Amino acid sequence: MNPVKWIWFFAVLLLAAGSGIWLYSGTRQPAHQSRGQKTLAVPVETAPIQVGSIALKRTFSGEIRPNAEFKVAPRVSGRIGRLAVDMADVVSRGQVVAQLDNDEYVQAVARAEAELAVAKANLVEAQSSLDTADRELRRVETLRQRGVASESNLDAARAVQTEAKARVAVAEAQVTRALAFRKTEKIRLGYTLVTADWTGGSEKRVVAERFVDEGDTVSANTPLVSIVELDPIVGVIFVTERDYTRLKPGMPATLATDGWPGRTFSGRIIRIAPIFGQHTRQARVELLVNNPDQSLKPGMFIRASVVLQQLEDAVIVPEPALTRRNDQTGVFVVDSHSTKVRWQPVEVGIQENGLIEVSGLDHSGTVVTLGQQLLDDGSSVVARQSHQYPAEVRDAGPDR
Repeated sequence: MNPVKWIWFFAVLLLAAGSGIWLYSGTRQPAHQSRGQKTLAVPVETAPIQVGSIALKRTFSGEIRPNAEFKVAPRVSGRIGRLAVDMADVVSRGQVVAQLDNDEYVQAVARAEAELAVAKANLVEAQSSLDTADRELRRVETLRQRGVASESNLDAARAVQTEAKARVAVAEAQVTRALAFRKTEKIRLGYTLVTADWTGGSEKRVVAERFVDEGDTVSANTPLVSIVELDPIVGVIFVTERDYTRLKPGMPATLATDGWPGRTFSGRIIRIAPIFGQHTRQARVELLVNNPDQSLKPGMFIRASVVLQQLEDAVIVPEPALTRRNDQTGVFVVDSHSTKVRWQPVEVGIQENGLIEVSGLDHSGTVVTLGQQLLDDGSSVVARQSHQYPAEVRDAGPDR
């Protein structure tokens, strides 16, 4: 090769090597600076550790049911001649709700009266025959003592008396049967007045539904109207296994409904089902709710809030303060000079409205709520407090 070409070849080679060294040193410089930046203070936001009250609260969806429901139905069949109540009417215990046409039942009572009269007449006749038989037996016995009447005459007189006694017994039984029959027919006649005779609860209830109209012919036990008790009223919710074991009868509850926005109703748990539904895997829970103005109506959807656990003087931090390091949950605690942080593992307890109860943490100091991803144990920080607690939590703190 020409010497000149060799010279140009080595010159290009040296130039390329110099460029590579320059680029390599250029790329190394930022990494060196990056390592140096670890010693710089990281800007973070913080919040004070507070001590206060916190509650484990659950809100369940459900609906309103009447505390008691009574369906008024006649005990006999017939045509409705008069219906005395309508939907939303207030009904008192024992009030007449409907009246059936009673002509047939009045006639049945009259027939029973006639049968009773016949039975009584038969009894009078039988008793008269018995009196006659008694006199005849006494006469024959006297004649027998004098030797005038024979033994056969005496036996015949005794047989007549026995037969007369039997007829009296039969007549008395017929009278008893006729009396019972008359009583039955009078009771059936009374059933044509259909009354609302519920037991227990309040003396007044409200007609929820009407199922028939005047003029309809109904059979026995056909519901005419439904009467419900609205004060108190029952809220029904369904809970899962997670919350079931925490619920107890007597626990207070707060109810809200879309029908009355901004208004709450107080109640308490009265019954907890001992079984879970096979398909839903939920258990039924009933709440008793005072409803003096009857604002809550059966069928309304509700949201029932129940406090499952209440802690006083709990150590509380904001939820954003929690972070994970080495498969542990904890917080970064800022030292008293607000210059360095300390990693502190904690155990998480109750969570409510963005606040968390923790254990394993001092009652004072501040924790980092923003910027934890840039921190390690002992990192330098520039802290700025920004998180605000609800008033009730701030007031419960140690500095109150």
